[in-house]
Amino acid sequence: MSQTTAALRLRRAIDRIRHATRERAPVGRRSEEADDVRGTFATDGALGFDPFPLLRALDDAGSHAVVVGQVAGIMHGSTELTGDLDLLWDGTPEEADALRDALAACGCTELPDLDREQVGYRTTGAEGDLCTPALRWGDLDVTPCLTRAETTRDPAGFTIRYAALDDLIRMRRSLGRPKDHRRADELAHLRRTRPPSG
Repeated sequence: MSQTTAALRLRRAIDRIRHATRERAPVGRRSEEADDVRGTFATDGALGFDPFPLLRALDDAGSHAVVVGQVAGIMHGSTELTGDLDLLWDGTPEEADALRDALAACGCTELPDLDREQVGYRTTGAEGDLCTPALRWGDLDVTPCLTRAETTRDPAGFTIRYAALDDLIRMRRSLGRPKDHRRADELAHLRRTRPPSG
């Protein structure tokens, strides 16, 4: 796979989201109110969704946060659209400082309490959850997902870290909501049909 393939997949998906929502009126439902079947694409989070400013800011700040959730799924080839950007980070003070810098650079006026294992955030263009390995993911320890993360180079010149395919499938299975099972099945099918690298 090209070093830019995953980033290009995400850019194409953001274009699809923009096109699909251009005539949609807000319904007053934020991404944290998404149901367990349709996901955040059915919320107002999808309106104007653009994770790239925050992803660039994370790289600029030296953050090692890892993209998880459906944005990571899209980067692996999932066709389902989304309306939020979820990140896994290690919970250290150094990483918290980098996250605060990135969030502030993207217009986050109310910085979240990063002492919590899961907290929501909102920036210009993106919202979602910041999660540490202390958060329960069923019976899965997600700590190794941080070191096994893959990277892709966006054509605009910054690096994005995102969950490895097998880790993302395990995370989906552990969460176990209808949308997670559906998306895990899709990712497993992609893994089986993808030609071997090298």
